[in-house]
Amino acid sequence: MTGIPRLPQMARANSFVRSADDAPAYWLDDMLWIVLADRGDAGERWSVMEVVMPEGSGHPPHRHLWSDESFYILQGEVTFLIDDTITRATSGDFVSIARNTRHAFRVESETARVLNQYTPASMEAMVARVGRRTNKLPLVATDPAALHRLGSEELLNRYGLIWLDESNPLSTEA
Repeated sequence: MTGIPRLPQMARANSFVRSADDAPAYWLDDMLWIVLADRGDAGERWSVMEVVMPEGSGHPPHRHLWSDESFYILQGEVTFLIDDTITRATSGDFVSIARNTRHAFRVESETARVLNQYTPASMEAMVARVGRRTNKLPLVATDPAALHRLGSEELLNRYGLIWLDESNPLSTEA
């Protein structure tokens, strides 16, 4: 075929296949984070994690300063707060959250599995830094407050994560 430009490969771009069974996995909060692609794999441009979460799991309102975040719901039901809008996503739905957007989420089903992507890469490094490395399932609850205790504000800010000092509209607590 002529006339089709051949574009150069982007710097540090890698082609690879990674099995979730062999990928590094971490417990953080009550969630299992499986790092399918990290900043090194993707030339720092993006990262992807599979996240397995029990019912009621989620994060309160926060912002990612420099990364766009997306969720592809593989299994289950998740309620999202995006700015001031609350919406529910189920298996097969895709949720995109632009950087510096106020958001939160909570799992409504017994469990949920999502693909969680960050562009550029950022949060997989935080998960590896403050999470507890693990090799296998089963899904067991860990300490839901661990993220807040394990990561000082300064540490979390290094990864562009800012917890917002406000009530959580998705909280089920009275």
